[in-house]
Amino acid sequence: MHSVLFQIGPVAVKTYGFLLALAFILGIWFSAKRAKKQGIQIEWLPDLSLIILITALVGSRFFYVIRHLEEFEGHPWDMINPIQSSGEIGIGGLSMFGGLVLAIFSSIIYLRLKKLNIQKIADIVAPSVMLGLGLARIGCFLNGCCFGKPTESFLGVIFPADSPAGYFFPDTCIFPIQLVASFKGFLIFGILLFAEKFKKFDGFTFWSMLALYSVGRFTIDLFRYYEKSMIFAKIGGVNFSMNQALTVLIFLISIFMWNHLRLKANRLKANGL
Repeated sequence: MHSVLFQIGPVAVKTYGFLLALAFILGIWFSAKRAKKQGIQIEWLPDLSLIILITALVGSRFFYVIRHLEEFEGHPWDMINPIQSSGEIGIGGLSMFGGLVLAIFSSIIYLRLKKLNIQKIADIVAPSVMLGLGLARIGCFLNGCCFGKPTESFLGVIFPADSPAGYFFPDTCIFPIQLVASFKGFLIFGILLFAEKFKKFDGFTFWSMLALYSVGRFTIDLFRYYEKSMIFAKIGGVNFSMNQALTVLIFLISIFMWNHLRLKANRLKANGL
């Protein structure tokens, strides 16, 4: 694979990190463009972007660490130290799901403190999140992480031995679930932009995004490899991960909020407000 884009001395610029940064930059640009198109001032965007960046990284690292505590036995500072005990510079190991959850919660708190319209701004930013997801998952594929289960189908990919996927399944065809997840992100991005033609209330795009993401993530995780520590339940011989349990909760909340906001908008319209 191509986990390292280029290297200067001991500093390696990872392809995943580069694509993640690119996704963030494109997300800011696209959100600003959408806000201006709707006649909304964007003085909140720099602060919100910084909060999303920091909390996404913290949440991604935190969720990864608590699920892989055994990896840091004997060198706990590697959890947060950018100079690893191995001498490598950089922090490897992130959980995108954890970053998404913490970034959403922190953003809601910030917008509430600033007394801004949370639903309207969330609608502006939502497509950018899925655009970023599509790009970041390509980085996962090139890094060989977040990989799928072994497969005998023609779609199988053999990952290098020095990648996470190759370490767990050497010389084994693995389903390239990262590319499916990337396609999911780009697909939801397109669906959201198309569906906005039928938008009737603020919050429509954001809660639609979470509902679609939850369904997609739940389905994709059926083909993704997880360690035993990540298995939430086994039903009918099928393992279900903790992430899938969380996506069910997020889906139910999304449907409730989507319907609540729709009914609220209909009541206001009926009352002439």
